[in-house]
Amino acid sequence: MAYDRDLAFIYRNPTKIVFGEKTAGDTGIEVAELGCSKAFVVTDPGVVAAGLVERVVKALGQKYVGIYDMCIQDSGVHIINEAAALAKEAGADCLVSVGGGSTIDTAKGMAVLLKEGGKLEDYAGFQLLTRPQTPHIVVPTTSGTGSEATMTAVVKDWDRNRKLLFSDTNMIPNVGILDPTIVAGLPKGLTATTGMDAFTHAVESIHTLQASPIADAMALQAIRLIYEFLPRCVEDGSDLLARGQQQCAATIAGVAFDNAQVGLPHALAHSLGGVFKVPHGLANSIVLPHCMRFNLEDAADRYALIATTMGLDTRGKGDTEAAELAIDAIAEFTKKLGIPQRLRDAGVPEEGLIEVAELALSDGAIVYNPTMVFETDQIMDVLKKAW
Repeated sequence: MAYDRDLAFIYRNPTKIVFGEKTAGDTGIEVAELGCSKAFVVTDPGVVAAGLVERVVKALGQKYVGIYDMCIQDSGVHIINEAAALAKEAGADCLVSVGGGSTIDTAKGMAVLLKEGGKLEDYAGFQLLTRPQTPHIVVPTTSGTGSEATMTAVVKDWDRNRKLLFSDTNMIPNVGILDPTIVAGLPKGLTATTGMDAFTHAVESIHTLQASPIADAMALQAIRLIYEFLPRCVEDGSDLLARGQQQCAATIAGVAFDNAQVGLPHALAHSLGGVFKVPHGLANSIVLPHCMRFNLEDAADRYALIATTMGLDTRGKGDTEAAELAIDAIAEFTKKLGIPQRLRDAGVPEEGLIEVAELALSDGAIVYNPTMVFETDQIMDVLKKAW
């Protein structure tokens, strides 16, 4: 997978990032800088109960016009259609999402509907929008998705029990506010699995068919930061230095995969979430080492870079040996973080693997995987090893 003279790419990173402790208090300032005056907050009951939304609402002051606080894991198109109607009724001219990936994706969908009208289902696919959408500020409450800096939203169609992909450069949020004090109370398990979502983004950015030198630089730095600081976040959630570095890593990995795309691990994670409601970060963590082994023949040199970045001793080893070191180290890393290691431990029945494989084969992410995937049998081999 070495680069040659045929290399050509576009690198995009338009989101303004505001980082620092208590920067959630700057939300109102960022709304004003966008030329907006009526901010509608999008969040979930857990974030409200933790008192995090109150901080943002206070920062918005008179710019606050309403809230939708019923976002759920695996947000649905019906939820976004409903929430957008409420925001429109409130006269919102911008959105402020306070939450994890599902909440941020909900707001991304709402931003489209506030600008374009219709139903969200009308916009599923790639690059269908022709103009910037409703301004959107993100205050992430997890450190994994990187959604504050990406053009993609994954939304579940609950009627058909599958996830829909929305990907458009016009959906990229305008501002991401990374406040370590916002994520300090995140539980250990959620800290670990969302952190591994970011790690998976970085690994996939390195090995995809759309990888590029600039995205590589972002992805390798994200891997370095996560490998060092995620265990500290899990061990002591009040370690604000570690929390902040993990936040940066998640955003950096988001920028990397937004430019380089993802592959088989995410195709599987989308399908596992759609069929069996496996949390996205957990699904990625379980399948990542198995997908890397599946890709080994075509991506050994890329995984060798990861081994070096992780500080593994690769002296005297070729690319394949170094790559195997990286794969084994990642599996051990997730184990030490206390993350379940098998799909069966995540509630996936063996007889359901074929449905996951069939759905993953049609997932848009799979076309960027370094080893071409043409048949469900290839995917089933990976799933069986992960089960």
